[in-house]
Amino acid sequence: MTTLRTGLFVPQGWRLDLVDVEPAEQWRTMLDVARRAEAGSWESVWVYDHFHTTPHPTQEATHEAWTLMAALAAATDRIRLGQMCTCMGYRHPAHLAKIAATVDAISGGRVEMGIGAGWYEHEFRAYGYGFPGTGERIGRLRDGVQIMQRLWHEGEATLEGEWYSVDGAICQPQPLQRRPDGTPHIPTWIAGGGEQRTLRYVARWGDASNFGGTPEQFARKRDILHRHCDDVGRDPGTITNSTNLNVVVRATEAEARRVVDEVHARTDRTLPADQAGAAFKPEGAAVGSPEQVADRIRALQAAGCDYLVVYMPDVAYGHEGIDAFEEAVLPLLD
Repeated sequence: MTTLRTGLFVPQGWRLDLVDVEPAEQWRTMLDVARRAEAGSWESVWVYDHFHTTPHPTQEATHEAWTLMAALAAATDRIRLGQMCTCMGYRHPAHLAKIAATVDAISGGRVEMGIGAGWYEHEFRAYGYGFPGTGERIGRLRDGVQIMQRLWHEGEATLEGEWYSVDGAICQPQPLQRRPDGTPHIPTWIAGGGEQRTLRYVARWGDASNFGGTPEQFARKRDILHRHCDDVGRDPGTITNSTNLNVVVRATEAEARRVVDEVHARTDRTLPADQAGAAFKPEGAAVGSPEQVADRIRALQAAGCDYLVVYMPDVAYGHEGIDAFEEAVLPLLD
């Protein structure tokens, strides 16, 4: 079984996880979670790249991902910083490469670059980006990853893609992080489980994959990724296989279920009546005692997952779930 590395999502409002936190206190709440994770056993903290709340756009805050990345970079010392994941359609990739390299400098070389094609149609259209079809969004991901990596590696790029082009674009500062050969580089997590294109892009350019599903579905995607690696001559062992998991853990399943009820009591006040309970769905999540949560994680490990990014819907209101995960779940995974 693979050794598990762990990251923790910071509450930023996108999933209605800052309801009842006063606007002036929201940044401090997010920072407290990040610093709690840094003081513990977590390798990384993560944010989402979204503009409007889910599952329904509301007037509740959704804090912007890369602004948070820069703030967290300056306010923490050890923990690595990622987004799961940045939407390629929201920023030109040359601009995004510059942003990420600057945040890498601020952080002392702690950025993980999550990138994906995007899917949230409402915010695409609301912000004036239109909503390209799947083929175009995937094509933009392909072009954009190549532009970003060339800018990081060489400091300058000229490249004509199908959807994005650059002509003498300069990226200074370059990232502080380096590949083993000394090339400036930011670890690139290409998110999505598309079997024909996205996973092939992971094999060609990714340092990590990120796809979801049951352990059986995860294992299938991993196997397809490995076949793409064979096709391009890549050692699949050089790619981190990650997934995200929603977790509510307490000493007993009954206590964990009560936490879910509390989450729904907060979030349902902001949602249309027909979406009650939709902000956090316990189906598919790991909800229960430490043993129950560990069982779910072990199944993912057996399927090939070696990096778990955990989302806890209650961490803005207390750190009991973080404590329980560190003190009672992780020891069961050794």
